[in-house]
Amino acid sequence: MSQSSAPPPPPPPPSLAPPPPTTPPPPQPAESVRMLPPELMPRAAKAPQPPTSSPASQPAHGIDPTKIQLPCASCKAILNVPHGLARFACPQCGVDLAVDVSKVKQFFPTAPPPPPPEEVNEVAVEVERDEDEGGMVGETFTDYRPPKVSIGPPHPDPVVETSSLSAVQPPEPTYDPKIKDDLESSKALSCLQIETLVYACQRHLQHLPNGARAGFFIGDGAGVGKGRTIAGLIWENWHHGRRKALWISVGSDLKFDARRDLDDVGATCIEVHALNKLPYSKLDSKSVGVREGVVFSTYNSLIASSEKGRSRLQQLVQWCGPGFDGLIVFDECHKAKNLVPESGSQPTRTGEAVLDIQDRLPEARVVYCSATGASEPRNMGYMVRLGLWGVGTSFSDFREFLGALDRGGVGALELVAMDMKARGMYLCRTLSYEGAEFEVIEAPLEDKMMEMYKKAAEFWAELRVELLSASAFLNDKPNSSQLWRLYWASHQRFFRHMCMSAKVPATVRLAKQALVEEKCVVIGLQSTGEARTEEAVTKYGSELDDFVSGPRELLLKFVEENYPLPEKPELLPGEDGVKELQRKRHSATPGVSVKGRVRKVAKWQPPSDAESDEESETDSAVESTDSDDEFQICEICTTEEERKKLLQCSCCGKLVHSTCLMPPIGDIVPEEWSCHLCKEKTDEYLQARQAYIAELQKRYDAALERKTKILEIIRSLDLPNNPLDDIVDQEGKRWDMWLRILGVVSYDEWARLWGAHDGWGRGICHREGEEE
Repeated sequence: MSQSSAPPPPPPPPSLAPPPPTTPPPPQPAESVRMLPPELMPRAAKAPQPPTSSPASQPAHGIDPTKIQLPCASCKAILNVPHGLARFACPQCGVDLAVDVSKVKQFFPTAPPPPPPEEVNEVAVEVERDEDEGGMVGETFTDYRPPKVSIGPPHPDPVVETSSLSAVQPPEPTYDPKIKDDLESSKALSCLQIETLVYACQRHLQHLPNGARAGFFIGDGAGVGKGRTIAGLIWENWHHGRRKALWISVGSDLKFDARRDLDDVGATCIEVHALNKLPYSKLDSKSVGVREGVVFSTYNSLIASSEKGRSRLQQLVQWCGPGFDGLIVFDECHKAKNLVPESGSQPTRTGEAVLDIQDRLPEARVVYCSATGASEPRNMGYMVRLGLWGVGTSFSDFREFLGALDRGGVGALELVAMDMKARGMYLCRTLSYEGAEFEVIEAPLEDKMMEMYKKAAEFWAELRVELLSASAFLNDKPNSSQLWRLYWASHQRFFRHMCMSAKVPATVRLAKQALVEEKCVVIGLQSTGEARTEEAVTKYGSELDDFVSGPRELLLKFVEENYPLPEKPELLPGEDGVKELQRKRHSATPGVSVKGRVRKVAKWQPPSDAESDEESETDSAVESTDSDDEFQICEICTTEEERKKLLQCSCCGKLVHSTCLMPPIGDIVPEEWSCHLCKEKTDEYLQARQAYIAELQKRYDAALERKTKILEIIRSLDLPNNPLDDIVDQEGKRWDMWLRILGVVSYDEWARLWGAHDGWGRGICHREGEEE
């Protein structure tokens, strides 16, 4: 080290050199240690010794073995200089110093020996390489391509399959479809859909051990095209001469989708008949005229019946006829999942009907179609054509099959799915989410919505108190009754609508921004409010002044149907009501009459010695009965008289002479006559009854008035419209915005929304064959 300024330094040691004549950089700090005595200075300049275990080889206090120890040229202080530091200021005397690295090599510590080479885990490296390349290791889904069918164009979107299913291969395809040439030329079906068609037709050529034809299960998710695949199956069977098919789905509006899919595959000649539009008579009769084609039915229609007792199920079985080997498609077949419910519940009629039609048509080609058909093993009870239980299997019935899967858990269900694919009875693919991005956006609440939500919460709290007060007059337990179950269910639905409506402004802003960026907008709704709209149209008529508020209609319906009112009392009628009351009293004891007691007294008074014999008792009883029909005893004078000359009370049944009464009754006797004692009792009862009924009527009127006030309060509340109506109202007039609403929206609801604004949507929605 050397000084960079005067005074002149003493002769430097060999390791030091003067700094070059350049502008020095800002001084950098160096670590300072205590001054060493002169006798130790040469030792410090020596190269460091290799480390040993003796205490003498330990570095001195203040020495950093990772740095170079050099003396200062001015004050001789030993400094710990980091490697690569060329210029710095001495922390002891402040003199600027420079280091010539070429002359201080002897001061560098000896380089440590290189560490031994690490053992390379080749298995771990291979696993990491497979994962980086998108291999099967650690993946839930894998890309899917038909492994053994190469007919048709590729699917327009990427499709994946679960890793467990991709581990097995389907059987070799042996079926040659008749419409193969048409499909290759038209490209109406993708290779995935043609693969499903081939394996389904191939499976239908097999029979189960019980003699029924084997079925096929399509478990593809949304977007793979299950409807188009079903249309292809119908078209293929049509070319084989099977001109009748049943298509059973969840909604009647899907009939138009079925018509579209058949047209897309080229089956324009096949007619689609909606079962709910047809009478209950024979479908192939001259009056109906359905001799071939597709009969489209819903699951609700499948369990329907006419007033005369004829069911739709019988109608379909009769139309198919004996030996029917056509196609039966159970679209969205999870509707029949409750055939085998949990303990304590009864099977649904839908599940029983699906099972019944399969039993009645054993040769039918059955196709189960649902993306969630086997979410739980219990939901597979109606899939009897898969041959997983029964004759020739390891399980005698479905209960045993279900018990085995319950014990095995999810892994057992995956094994069943793999076995079904390997046997050629099941395919399950879904669209890939590769490239999809997910982002949660917080929708800020507007002041108006916050105030609306606060008032709604206060109203529900007050309504609960009101219901508790109204229920106190009823002989009911308010905490466990049906009323409170409906209350909390309506409460949850109400605030779910409120939360959805609160997101509408943010949704509209995001949609506008996406449209500016030339993107398509797809909006998914948990509920469209269509049911509430239909109820409002039925109640108020089709000419509505404003949009329908789903929360308001829900509240109105709950209060109108479930507000606890006391039973409305029946007002007492006039004189006819008194006579009816007397008849009821007389008929209250039909087996015991005064006349019978009188007969017994008359018989017991004159005892006879000859009545010890059983035969004499029987004879006397017969004689006494015969005489009772002609003679009776007056209750007042106790004399015997002919029956037709006595008056009988219509209330208590007593018999008296008309002349024994005070005052006596003349020749004209009323048909309904009652004695004085009964008449007094009736009058007292009627007076008490009248007072009681008046009190009940007062309570009923008060409760009814309270209910009416609550309904008026609900109608005056400021509540949001249906979210779908608000979205269409705010964005519908933009001709460049196209919304596809994912939810339960019927054609009528969709057309109502698009045509609700001064005709701007007219002509956009119309049924096939109808004028725009």
